[in-house]
Amino acid sequence: MNESNIRKYAELMKELGLTALEINESTGNVRLERTPAPMAPPPPMAQAAAPAPAAPAASAAAAAVSAANDVIRVKSPMVGVFYAAPAENAEPYVKVGDKVSKGQILCIVEAMKLMNELPAEQDGIITEICVENGQVVDYGMTLFEMKKA
Repeated sequence: MNESNIRKYAELMKELGLTALEINESTGNVRLERTPAPMAPPPPMAQAAAPAPAAPAASAAAAAVSAANDVIRVKSPMVGVFYAAPAENAEPYVKVGDKVSKGQILCIVEAMKLMNELPAEQDGIITEICVENGQVVDYGMTLFEMKKA
């Protein structure tokens, strides 16, 4: 692999907003990684729209609880793309005001072509959906805010 090809791949990563790229042209192994630029927080969303295709791959969502006001923040356990529903034109898993039970699926985060369902770690009521459908999310980014039920 020559330097000009590596530079082309690096430019492609920048253009597409990728943080990692791995190419194995028959063991010509090239792996590029970069730290993503900080993103401005998106405006709060009242209700999520329709998403992309679904495939079950369970993954635990991270939750943080603020003792002062019993707010539960459901955070992304990985970098990926947030989807609010199991398929395009399907109803979202949850909406603001929905009561959710422990284990109930809240959303999907697609990472490396795998659809990872994120279940609720405890009972609660959705008070805010913090990301847009189809938005790229980072590890630890707040996806939902809930209050204890």
